[in-house]
Amino acid sequence: MPYVKNWLHCVWGTKDKVSILLPERKLEITRHILTNADSKGIYIDFINGYSNHLHCLLLLKYDQSLSKVMQLIKGESSWWINKNKICRLRFEWADEYYGASVSQSHINRVGEYIKNQEEHHRHKTWEEECEEFIGDPEFSKYKG
Repeated sequence: MPYVKNWLHCVWGTKDKVSILLPERKLEITRHILTNADSKGIYIDFINGYSNHLHCLLLLKYDQSLSKVMQLIKGESSWWINKNKICRLRFEWADEYYGASVSQSHINRVGEYIKNQEEHHRHKTWEEECEEFIGDPEFSKYKG
């Protein structure tokens, strides 16, 4: 069997950037995502976010693609959120997501960044964060 380590920092937001991931709701949703991912053989090392987006650090296996993993995470979690009426209105994730490789030597740094989202967003907006990740000012027009 091949030995492959593909660490990825992934970020995805709520549809139309709706701020519904309040702390208690976010905790319930991220716990569910972790449980569901584990049941599908997806390893998530860290997951956290802010009011309208989530970050995760995941490890892709040799037979997994990022697009399929994101489809499984986002699709199943939005279905679960709606089924369990976690939100009053119909919940959707934005279609878009961000994914970038992370070297083994930066795993802890990225994990700390993900863990500290509440503090991070006291100083930086979601749009500013997206612009930094993508490196393109036009990305701030992202409508999620």
